[in-house]
This record gives sequence, structure tokens and C-alpha cells, in this order.
Amino acid sequence: MKIEIRQYQKQDEKEAMLIWNQVVEEGVAFPQEEPLTKDSGNDFFYGQTYTGVAINTETTEIVGIYILHPNNIGRCGHICNTSYAVKRGLRGHHIGELLVTHSMKMGKELGFQILQFNAVVKSNKAALALYEKLGFVRLGVIPNGFLLKDGTYEDIIPHYHML
Repeated sequence: MKIEIRQYQKQDEKEAMLIWNQVVEEGVAFPQEEPLTKDSGNDFFYGQTYTGVAINTETTEIVGIYILHPNNIGRCGHICNTSYAVKRGLRGHHIGELLVTHSMKMGKELGFQILQFNAVVKSNKAALALYEKLGFVRLGVIPNGFLLKDGTYEDIIPHYHML
């Protein structure tokens, strides 16, 4: 599978929302509780500083997506934050790694100096391994920082990387 990452376009809405909502509905990674809708999808993706989509160039299918935006404002506005979603059934094929490395490049191009993840859920072993591989620094553990879909709480591990 050959993957190319490009900026989100309006025609990507349906496939991008499907992938994003898979993660939301799983309830183990994103803070959102409600899935995107036809009315909110484009606004959400266009409301980011940058939204990237991973395309399988052999099939033109969207296989992953990420959003990039400031983590804060003002004196902390040089720090960006991202979230990633890979289509169910295609996880484990290094699409996430391509999304993360692309977002790091875009963050730097857009003038950010630091990429920070606020809430990497402790049970997300694949993400934790990837971030370690890419040189992210763990900032500690926030006990019970994430409400899982089943109503229990799980620790989160914030990370950062200098761009």
C-alpha cells in the first residue's frame, strides 16, 4: 500500500468522518463523546489549523486523518496539539507513523515550536510505542485522567516533542 498525505478537502468529508467517528465511538482514545455529523464534520475539519488525510494512492481510499491546532493561546501559542485516526482494519500498517511524522513537519512549517499530546491513554500501547520510537518525551502520568466508554477511568500520559 502506497500512502500519500495531503490537506483535507470538502469531498473527503464522508470518509474522514467515518474514520474519525470510529475512534470516537470506540471510546478509548479521543476526548469527544459525540460523533461528528453531516452538519458538524466539515466545520470541525476546516476549523483546525491543518487537517491532513492519508490516501491509499492505489485505491484513492482515505485510510487515516489527523488534525493539528494550537494547544493554547497567547504566550503558549507556539505549542501545537494533534489527534490521529486510522481506519479500523488498517491499523498496524504504519499509517499512524506517517500521520505523526507528517504532522510534525506541518507543525514546524506552520510556525509551531513544540508538539504536545495532552492525553495519551495508558492502554494505547501502539501509540505509546510509536511516540517513544519518534523521540517524544513523557511528562508523567495523570491518574484517572480519561473517562473510558465503559464508565471507568484510565491514566493518561502527556508527551511533547520539540519541532
